[in-house]
Amino acid sequence: MYHSVDDCRDDPYGVTVTPARLDAQLGWLRRRGLRGVSVAELLAARARGTARGLVGLTFDDGYADFTEHALPLLRRWGCGATLYVLAGRLGGDNAWDELGPRKPLLTADGVRRAAAEGVEIGSHGLTHTDLTRAGDRALRAETAASRDRLTELTGTAVTGFCYPYGRVDARAVDAVRAAGYGYACAVDPGPLTGPYALPRVHIGQRDTAVRLLLKTRLHRLRRRPAAGV
Repeated sequence: MYHSVDDCRDDPYGVTVTPARLDAQLGWLRRRGLRGVSVAELLAARARGTARGLVGLTFDDGYADFTEHALPLLRRWGCGATLYVLAGRLGGDNAWDELGPRKPLLTADGVRRAAAEGVEIGSHGLTHTDLTRAGDRALRAETAASRDRLTELTGTAVTGFCYPYGRVDARAVDAVRAAGYGYACAVDPGPLTGPYALPRVHIGQRDTAVRLLLKTRLHRLRRRPAAGV
């Protein structure tokens, strides 16, 4: 689970990795015989029994620096990824991060460019709203309306959803399923773990080769496998 790829000196939430760090992390994967892919590709491979050596790479929020910094590195290392964007904030910024700094988000053209490069486009909702606190109307908009907008934008059915802040409950899972998504990503969903609450591990600037190895092993121990995928 990645977010922004840029200068990380002003990063109060710890969600930014520098291009050099991402380059090193992707290289680490490839040297270990692993290849980063989109979540859709990973799930399809698991269904066929051919997922060995594949790692799902996700980038949340749809920062504009994705096409500038992350995309060239993904191409360099022969990796795919899923980009979860906020359909209601295209061309805006990360206003939900109260401490800042303000980071620009991809425009509609930027999202289309990423899609044209083979990146899977998924929904992160409309406005980065905590779905566990949303009313019924807002919940439908954040899930169903965001999918409709992104499908129209990309010309391709959007099958993946990512819960803002990683927060999920049974009601949010039901709304995502009802909206027509095929899967959804969380962070550490506990007993909800499954196709609509896939666990992920956060990767940050401090994650060197040793830390990546430890996180890989701890992830397997701390998070039970997702049933049904």
